[in-house]
Amino acid sequence: MTIPAVSADLSLKKTALNATHRALKAKMVNFGGWDMPVEYPCPGGGLIAEHMAVRTGVGLFDVSHMGEIQFRGPGALSAVQHITMNDPSRLSDGQAQYSALLTPEGTFVDDILVHRLSPNDYLLVVNAGTTEKDFAWIRKQAGRFPGIHISNYSTYYSQLAVQGPRALETLKKLTKTDLDAIRKYWFTWGTVAGVHNVLIARTGYSGEDGFEVYIPSDEATSVKMWDALLEAGAEFGIRPCGLGARNTLRLEAGMSLYGNEISEEINVFEAGLEHWLKLDKGEFLGREALAAVQAGGGPARKIVGLEMVERGIARDGYPVLSLEGEAIGRVTSGSPAPFLKTNIAMALVPAGVAANGGDVLVDVRGNRVRARQVGLPFYKCGKR
Repeated sequence: MTIPAVSADLSLKKTALNATHRALKAKMVNFGGWDMPVEYPCPGGGLIAEHMAVRTGVGLFDVSHMGEIQFRGPGALSAVQHITMNDPSRLSDGQAQYSALLTPEGTFVDDILVHRLSPNDYLLVVNAGTTEKDFAWIRKQAGRFPGIHISNYSTYYSQLAVQGPRALETLKKLTKTDLDAIRKYWFTWGTVAGVHNVLIARTGYSGEDGFEVYIPSDEATSVKMWDALLEAGAEFGIRPCGLGARNTLRLEAGMSLYGNEISEEINVFEAGLEHWLKLDKGEFLGREALAAVQAGGGPARKIVGLEMVERGIARDGYPVLSLEGEAIGRVTSGSPAPFLKTNIAMALVPAGVAANGGDVLVDVRGNRVRARQVGLPFYKCGKR
């Protein structure tokens, strides 16, 4: 992710915690039309300290810019089935799944989380910068289904992510809800820090264990929850974390970012996300195109992991070359990996290059730097 320049644009959207981030002297940036913290100047802090806090202890993120779109009614399941690549019919109440909204060509409108609240009630969490686009697209594609009401409730929620190996212990201090009983990609409702009807989901975007809590978006409630979580996690070295650490954490964990590893130009097989693709569930948008890719021997390109062998950082968009110097692809995401202590990247290259697994070159501002292909993810929870 390329971090944009610091913004003073007063027209930007703001989460309910905006004043709190500014009081903490966070570096604020324009991210998808939102005024968001990229890092905090804590004592000995910054992006690396925030990243390491999540890997070794616990970190707290304001992700209230994410969008929430709800499907209600007897036609809800059929509509969600039609627009997503995973199979929501496999969900039980209180269960979530990673999925995506696809174009007819099998490429990405957005990647999402689908939560089943009840048999006729589904909550889709979408990316911040695409919320309005996604909502319009969803209404166009699914609005014709009978017995369904589709609502954009994004402004109703603040969402806080508590991530890291001490996240469970931190959140336990604030609730009587049995958090141990919530498995990964499951959720429940409870009271947290005196706030009632909180959706508590064991999900996240860091590659660590953790929870995302959804609360009313008013400033008083949001600040109360933020402060309570920071106090509860103090003994574990909790840090407020910004978009910078969120990006390096998800990159180490090999997690895709919309606009980088997934887009309207990259299909599901190219992105390497076929694990969540259910071609056997019946008709849905993009199925025909993806079935043709599968029948035709697979995609022409693939996302691969790279580790820099020589000195240099592969940044988003840098050209990838063969060892003979031929341009063959591009870096989709790249940065130093604070926990792994190396420079890593994901890149889109020809399928033959990916299958071969050999070294490549990355053009780092005119210098050809050698990189080796490595398996994804670079980091798996608790393991290098």
